[in-house]
Amino acid sequence: MIAMLLAGGQGSRLGVLTANVAKPAVSFGGKYRIIDFPLSNCINSNIDTVGVLTQYQPLRLNTHIGIGIPWDLDRNHGGVTILSPYEKTENSDWYTGTANAIYQNINYIDSFNPEYVLILGGDHIYKMDYEVMLDYHKSNHADITMAAMPVPIEEASRFGVLVTDDTGRIVDFEEKPAHPRSNLASMGIYIFTWSVLREALITNANIPNCDFGMHVIPYCHQRGDRVFCYEYNGYWKDVGTLASYWEANMELIDIVPVFNLYEEYWKIYTKSDTMPPQFIAENAKVERCIIGEGAEIYGCVMNSVIGPGVIIEEGAEVHDSIIMQGTKIGKNTKIYKAIIAESTTVGENCNLGVGEYAESLYNKKVYAADLVTIGENSSIPDNVSIGKNTAISGITVPEDYLNGNLVSGGYIIKAGEKR
Repeated sequence: MIAMLLAGGQGSRLGVLTANVAKPAVSFGGKYRIIDFPLSNCINSNIDTVGVLTQYQPLRLNTHIGIGIPWDLDRNHGGVTILSPYEKTENSDWYTGTANAIYQNINYIDSFNPEYVLILGGDHIYKMDYEVMLDYHKSNHADITMAAMPVPIEEASRFGVLVTDDTGRIVDFEEKPAHPRSNLASMGIYIFTWSVLREALITNANIPNCDFGMHVIPYCHQRGDRVFCYEYNGYWKDVGTLASYWEANMELIDIVPVFNLYEEYWKIYTKSDTMPPQFIAENAKVERCIIGEGAEIYGCVMNSVIGPGVIIEEGAEVHDSIIMQGTKIGKNTKIYKAIIAESTTVGENCNLGVGEYAESLYNKKVYAADLVTIGENSSIPDNVSIGKNTAISGITVPEDYLNGNLVSGGYIIKAGEKR
């Protein structure tokens, strides 16, 4: 079995966090990136051939994966391969759907002549042994096996829902049904027998935006292929919104975390920069945190995830926040419930995350939590106050803040910046 990892997504619901970086390359848990989790699952499941399909803002992702050394995927045969859209003699296209992306790489898959192909998303946080799922696929003589997770029935209408018979065979699909007949939500993880998938991709090749859930799997089901549901009951988190991304990070710092990064038998691998040790000053205060390598803490940090190389100066306080790599927090600045992306500078004597919650004036679908969200390479001047549910991206100056304030629900997106 080889794996095809779909990592080309924009992740637009993460707002300014993904303005310049693909969602799978966003930092998570201090030292990791989101794509580290499915990649680590592959090598822990003894899958040594992984094609990573990239498209949106791929540079950071490509640099992070490299030749796959951290995941032991630097192989002469197989290993990890970055698969970007490329110029062809005809029908040169961007990837226009999940199935279309796989279709455009049929030659890559054929070169390994696999019996089975595993389709994965690059933007979920979980641990799964794909070998166990493959054994289930084989035992049922299945053509397709779809991983699904039980969800509360009142939430099932937000998902693609699978209806199964007593044997686990899928008898019906319901895409975000108003009145779901099942609580089994599709996780977007599929094992296909390659001959079945290959024929389905070629037959459906001309469908615009060809997608697995919308087109390929219903096509296979309608023609009578054996489609089974593999029920997964472990931890699985779609970190597609700012609120869920923040929650998943905060769960890592629980006394007994639901999702444990410290298990010896199922390690999460990543590309780590060579950095000095963290430094906690004599008068600093740190409680229930993850602190990355090379971080320097001179102030107070509570219930937060601090990335590598972050500097938190004297008198500064950080509460319930995610501060990503290379960011600097100035003296006497107070931060409450913020997500601050990489290489950002926050000035002295600032207050972030204060006041009452207000609806976003910028994008209500993306910014709908009481978080301050600041994009990478941004700058916040000294002596400003920033409310809740706010978005900032770019180099801001005192004149951008009315009377030194950005009200709750407000935003400052500098020219040339997105979302």
